[in-house]
Amino acid sequence: MSVQPVMANPVNVKAVGPKYALIPVQGTGIAVAVAAWLLDDGAGGARARALESQEPLPFGAQPVLLAESTVYGVTGVEQMLRHWGPLPKPWLVLVADAPVRPVADARYLVRALEGRLAGVTTFPYLPVLRTVKGPAEALEFKDVQAAGRKLRRAMEGE
Repeated sequence: MSVQPVMANPVNVKAVGPKYALIPVQGTGIAVAVAAWLLDDGAGGARARALESQEPLPFGAQPVLLAESTVYGVTGVEQMLRHWGPLPKPWLVLVADAPVRPVADARYLVRALEGRLAGVTTFPYLPVLRTVKGPAEALEFKDVQAAGRKLRRAMEGE
């Protein structure tokens, strides 16, 4: 048996991949694509991108779980966190599925999971997302741009 020396991670090393790695809990839809586009903020995928199924988390990326604000969506987050392992605590972005607040059971479950999360933020219901072909087209609307600014502020602590 040979022993290999282990180097400590240098403090000033930058991440290899994007800053945010978005993990859709229920699958990829227009809201996930728009959230990734908004968090990327025009960096061409260098700041944020949605991961494919079974794709590993890029080194140094902050994991971000994207789930609908329904009981089904939040239950999916709970199941994912049960098997999370030693990865960094993820952010949770709850994507509103209707222009009302989540039902009580979903809110309660999110509160119960907060200790396992780096933070929780919401992405509002945007009716315009039902009419666009892609995230680039969605950015033409002021309410989408405002939601993006709010999302970045919440996650970056500004």
